[in-house]
Amino acid sequence: MPELPEVETTLRGISPYLLNKKIKAIKIRQPRLRWPVPDDIHAATDQKIVLLERRGKYIIAGSRVGSIIMHLGMSGSLRIADQPFEVRKHDHVLFELSHKKFMIYHDPRRFGSILWTRDPAEQYPLLADLGPEPLSDEFTGKYLFKKSRNKKVAIKNFVMNSHIVVGVGNIYASEALFRAGIRPGRAAGRVTAASFNLLATEIKSVLTAAIKSGGTTLRDFVNSAGEPGYFQQTLNVYGREGEPCNQCGENIKQRTIGQRSTFFCTNCQT
Repeated sequence: MPELPEVETTLRGISPYLLNKKIKAIKIRQPRLRWPVPDDIHAATDQKIVLLERRGKYIIAGSRVGSIIMHLGMSGSLRIADQPFEVRKHDHVLFELSHKKFMIYHDPRRFGSILWTRDPAEQYPLLADLGPEPLSDEFTGKYLFKKSRNKKVAIKNFVMNSHIVVGVGNIYASEALFRAGIRPGRAAGRVTAASFNLLATEIKSVLTAAIKSGGTTLRDFVNSAGEPGYFQQTLNVYGREGEPCNQCGENIKQRTIGQRSTFFCTNCQT
């Protein structure tokens, strides 16, 4: 699944072609995504995109009459193409832009979404109750410590909860917990303030590094230029079950926490 760095990479890739450009036409080839593509999205036709930003794993393209809200789901991607171009099997929504370019939403599994709202995007139900951005000043160890008190949920699930903080997905949660030396199954309420300070720092660090590297190479993800990211080359624990820890040499373990595969070092994480 594309995580925050992949979505940020996509946002940066499409921005030069979409921001301050006009949408000439929208063609919906397959409306049945996670939620049906709303017919009133055509209100964006002939509108200039004056705002383009990311909120969690959502990309928001705002015009003066409303906002398109896009989520890549499990296997979605956006790419920019010149006209003419070959339409692929799973190209579900085509946005014709004013400068002879197209932005194409591609999604084999159709778990993503293309939505529309005339209200301020931050008030949209899917966005209204999200936690702070992990790279913002609002996200700190002190904030996490306060939110975690008396919580019995595993710390990994805690930081993956989008109501606590947005965009910390499975891969980056595992990596940040390793860097902070925290066992992923530890109850959030038992993590100390000092450990939360370190964890917040490492979440910021691992996400920043991934964004700079273009995101993690996953089977279904390519960026807007059709190129994979390269952050997976520096992963310490994720996907490395049975391999030696880069710090101590102990074999990396894997267990399921919250129905997600979790990787950690029993020696370096307590």
